[in-house]
Amino acid sequence: MAAEGAGDLVRVVSLLGAAVVAVPLFKRLGLGSVLGYLAAGLAIGPFGLKLVTDPHAIIHIAEFGVVMFLFVIGLEMKPSHLWGLRRQIFGLGSLQVVVCTILLTGVDLLYGFPWQVSFVGAAGFVLFSGALGKGVIDETRPTPI
Repeated sequence: MAAEGAGDLVRVVSLLGAAVVAVPLFKRLGLGSVLGYLAAGLAIGPFGLKLVTDPHAIIHIAEFGVVMFLFVIGLEMKPSHLWGLRRQIFGLGSLQVVVCTILLTGVDLLYGFPWQVSFVGAAGFVLFSGALGKGVIDETRPTPI
């Protein structure tokens, strides 16, 4: 029973270890932590050292990471500042999400994906890319939020 969970533990430790090494190195080089995490994933993944050969085996870890990332963004926001930006967020922000989702859905449809898969993939990409962009902006230029 314990041996079954050992594979998961090795994957998690290798993932965290690669991130602990790569992220500070990339930040010191001025490349940012996002590229550090990408490099760590490439290094331990199936195209690198092959410490993780099946990306689907650790997808639950990735999902948890996204949830925690969005949680941290929520912790950093001040409600008064968010209220002051309501027109930009709900007006222009919503328009951007809708337009980008429609465009990416169209691109996916051109590649032959069913419309349901195209829409879900495009919407997920648009929403996550905004959160990722905020992380990069926060890293390069501190804001008063």
